[in-house]
Amino acid sequence: MTPNVPPVPGCGDSAGNEPEAPGAVAGLAREVDTLRRTLDPLLALPARVDDLTRLATDLTTAVAALTARRTAAPCPSWLLAPDDPDLAVRVLEELTGWLAAIYLRYPDGADHLPECWCWHPDVVEELLWLMHAWAAAYQGPSAAVALVGDWHDRQRPGVVRRIRQSAGSCSFENHQTRAGWTRRPSAAPTVPGVDQLRAIADWWGAHRDQPAPEPATRPAPHGSGGNGARHSGRTAS
Repeated sequence: MTPNVPPVPGCGDSAGNEPEAPGAVAGLAREVDTLRRTLDPLLALPARVDDLTRLATDLTTAVAALTARRTAAPCPSWLLAPDDPDLAVRVLEELTGWLAAIYLRYPDGADHLPECWCWHPDVVEELLWLMHAWAAAYQGPSAAVALVGDWHDRQRPGVVRRIRQSAGSCSFENHQTRAGWTRRPSAAPTVPGVDQLRAIADWWGAHRDQPAPEPATRPAPHGSGGNGARHSGRTAS
């Protein structure tokens, strides 16, 4: 009796009852490739989510910085104020109101602010930026306790100290023109050495590795005897 042996796949008879092995393998390969293309984006999704999260964080930070920069009012400069008396009086009136409400509440500020403070452009400049620093710390779009602490610990004491040193003992009398009285200069300052700028520019622009040029010799003052010395203005007794 002949045993009934089941046919082996791929080894069918010539009639083609069994599928060919190469065709089955090719179909399986196509299915695997399709499955891989489907799964690859899903496997990469966590990394893409992390990238999108970082991008969103960077955009949020940039927008916040731009918004703060756009809404924060710049501090005006008294020294570079435009030639506009109406604007100047508005600045001084606003500053005066803040001095009464805030600055003069501190004893050291009140003790060392001279009555002639508005005659001193440097003092007005100091008080003006201090007022805007106070507003930014307490009321601005970036108001924060840290800014308030910096205003109290560093900014306000620094301004008080500089005003005391430069004008703390001044008074109205020092701004009056009287014979024999000491009077503070009130005209625009003159920058010294401007007649030497061309020589310095030539040296620094092309020969800075060489010694600097000597200052140009200036003509001796009239009546100095040719030695360039200034008279002391004293007369012999």
